[in-house]
Amino acid sequence: MTYDKDKVDNAALALLYLTLHDDIRAWKGLDWDVLDKLYKKGLIYDPKNRAKSVAFTPEGLEKAKEMFKQLFQVEDED
Repeated sequence: MTYDKDKVDNAALALLYLTLHDDIRAWKGLDWDVLDKLYKKGLIYDPKNRAKSVAFTPEGLEKAKEMFKQLFQVEDED
């Protein structure tokens, strides 16, 4: 199966944003390969540490927020 790997990365970033805490940290509940790709793209700091969470870079935090809104935000129902 072929798929758009950048869209998967964007969805993963949005899911990390869902667990945002301490202003820039998110729980490491995703596949290590996905986290490594986000790190190589400069969107999170190095996930290979003992912490149970990762920190977003400033660029990564903005993109995560944008992707979360784009993929999951529900419009207000009137």
